This record gives sequence, structure tokens and C-alpha cells, in this order.
Amino acid sequence: MTAPLILGFDTSAAHCTAALLRGDALLAAVGEDMARGQAERLMGLLEEVLTGQGVAWTDLDALAVGTGPGNFTGIRIGVSAARGLALGLGCTAYGVTGFEARALLAPVGTTIAIPAPRDMVYITQGPGPQLVPLDSVRNPAPHPSPAELATAIAHCAMRHYPDAAAAPAPFYVRAPDAAPARDAPPPIIA
Repeated sequence: MTAPLILGFDTSAAHCTAALLRGDALLAAVGEDMARGQAERLMGLLEEVLTGQGVAWTDLDALAVGTGPGNFTGIRIGVSAARGLALGLGCTAYGVTGFEARALLAPVGTTIAIPAPRDMVYITQGPGPQLVPLDSVRNPAPHPSPAELATAIAHCAMRHYPDAAAAPAPFYVRAPDAAPARDAPPPIIA
């Protein structure tokens, strides 16, 4: 039996990144730093990873996507892409939090601290995930590169394969900064 082929990707921060695993073997991992443009770049990047390894979309056994915490819009881009691709390909998509992925990479005794705006970080201590000032975190784990993060996301999914998974969903620690418009919508003329 051939080892499962899993494509992992993430757009939850200022990057667009992907990794392809066959079993535990890493076939490809790429990461591009970008503050904007993940929605426009993601599908092309995934296609490049697959074609670079001579793999077709239909060869994939599963997908894995980073679900946050992180950038609100970036999380939505990745999660919606994973859900749509899984539906179209008929395969399972696994949602992996940034905490789960970084736990594979963090040295023992360090604190996983995911960067957030305004010199803050997301951590999991006490009652659950929370947003705290960066300077309050003792012994933070080193930040992985985008390619390392995508690889860890794919490895997390590999641990659960072939078990079924709920559709990936965004993992938010705090509410988004954006708010709905306060103006009444225009009337619809029939």
C-alpha cells in the first residue's frame, strides 16, 4: 500500500506557504513572506508544489490547513480554500491550529507564542488560548519559517489520517477588528 499523500498549507499570517508529504517523507515545502495577496497567490503556489513533484490534484489523499490564530482574513482564505478543494476532490481536509503545528517544532520547556498585532502574542496557558503582551512571555519558542509551519501542519494531519475530520473551521482567540456597516442597506427595487 502506498503511503498517503497530504498537501498542507497556511495563510494565517503574513505568508503563503505549502508542503507536500508522502507518509512521513517531505516531498516539497515552500513559503513566501507576503503582507497582502495570499488569496491571489495561494492556488498558484499549491499548483506549483504539486506539478513540481509530478503530482495531480486527484492524487491527493488529504489536505491540511492552518486554522489560526492569526490574521482574520488570512485564516478565512486558507480555510475556505481547503473546504472547497476537499469538496471538489472528494478528500478529507484537516484543520490544524497554529498551536498544534508549532508544538511539533517547539523545543521542550519553551512557550508557544504566536505573533499578533501591537506587540501581542497568542499563547495557551491557564484557562485556554489568550492574547497577552509579548514581553510577558518567558522563554518563547523560536518562530518557525513559513515552510516549516506548512510541513508541521501536514505532519499533524498525517497523524490523524485516515480518520474522518470535521470540516476545517477558523480558530479565533479574539473577535476581528472589523465590524459590520452601521448604515441601513439600500432598498431593493423590484
